[in-house]
Amino acid sequence: MPFTQQEIEEERVHFANVIETFRQYAPYALNANNRRRKDVYIIPIEDRELLEGIGYKERIAATDKAIAANAEFLNKVIANPEIFGHDLDEMEAEMAAHPSDEPQQYTDRHPHGDPHAHSHSHEHPHSHSHGSNSHMHGSPAGPATSGVKERNKKRKYRPTEHDMEKLRSTLKQLVRDWSEEGKVERDACYEPIKEALLEHFSDIPEEERSNFRVLVPGAGLGRLAWDVAKLGFACQGNEFSHYMLLASFYMLNRTDEINKHTIYPYVHSFSNIVNNEGLLRGIRIPDVLPSSLPSGSDFSLVAGDFEEIYGTEDGDDAESHEGQWDAVLTCFFIDTAKNIVNYLRIIHRILAPGGVWINLGPLLWHWENNTTNDPSIELTLEEVKVLARRIGFEISNERTIDTTYTNNAQSMLGYVYHAEFWTAKKIV
Repeated sequence: MPFTQQEIEEERVHFANVIETFRQYAPYALNANNRRRKDVYIIPIEDRELLEGIGYKERIAATDKAIAANAEFLNKVIANPEIFGHDLDEMEAEMAAHPSDEPQQYTDRHPHGDPHAHSHSHEHPHSHSHGSNSHMHGSPAGPATSGVKERNKKRKYRPTEHDMEKLRSTLKQLVRDWSEEGKVERDACYEPIKEALLEHFSDIPEEERSNFRVLVPGAGLGRLAWDVAKLGFACQGNEFSHYMLLASFYMLNRTDEINKHTIYPYVHSFSNIVNNEGLLRGIRIPDVLPSSLPSGSDFSLVAGDFEEIYGTEDGDDAESHEGQWDAVLTCFFIDTAKNIVNYLRIIHRILAPGGVWINLGPLLWHWENNTTNDPSIELTLEEVKVLARRIGFEISNERTIDTTYTNNAQSMLGYVYHAEFWTAKKIV
């Protein structure tokens, strides 16, 4: 179904706001850190002298430098947003047309890394394209109205704390997916999924894996999908967060050296920190060369909403994915559903006969208690499994895997998920 002009305009506005959030990271984060510096001069002088003696002011200054390094990296990520089909001049006009004091139409899902916060997404999907050994994105295109360009450009979008939290979460996701430090989390989550995938196709010679199509919805920054392509399968990731899409594109297509970048993802909070290293240590990314996939690998990332892209059926205007996938891998994904019944129906429909769905994750229902009047179906684990069987899956290899999600390994605080793992074969 084609996008309306209003949807196209809303998409442009939202993308422009995300870009502005990246751009405003440094002043926003430095301002927050400067609050600490000011607070030192509010307390009694004798207390201030004690803090100076233990190096508190030096830590604040070091945090400024780490923020500046993060900003330098983030500015590289958004250096060429036109690759997503958005004209920079039009984006500037869109931001001016929606000044910061106007209510915004978009919020975003809360990350699994912050179980205390629920937030929700209304991002519109990008159209998608396929590529070999590449990470491709597209977006709905449409003519900008002349009125937009003529609007006053004096005021730009002012990112909210929630916007910045999504950007800070993206930095932590880079650790999880593309650093040596993130290997512990990746091994806990991705290795069981890859092992189950190889077990399901154990009778297929390695050189023939490219004939089998694997889909990874909620691909985030793309590492699991990349790993699957590295195993030789034809693999496609799907993601709709612009924060993730921008960062993943940069990592996959603009990064040509191992450990090329150093980021400081933990400098935004001084709470639960054991020592300076826990706060200020740099994380080098990537730990592998993203371009090192074998020649001819079939790997792509598709931008857009899972239900809108893969939920089309025969007879719809859009491409039907019915029976087109040999495996679907979901990692920390199914609880992003508003209606889990539809998620499972889509997964079942797009799988080929005998295809396999491999899942790992919790049930932190992302739309629970939402304030946008969106539906939210919140099942228990037992109910999800009963539902899957009734839809036509045979579940096996069930077990619980304890894992963290974008955790600071040197923090005094960490959340552990008792994530559920299973393999489910399409039988009807």
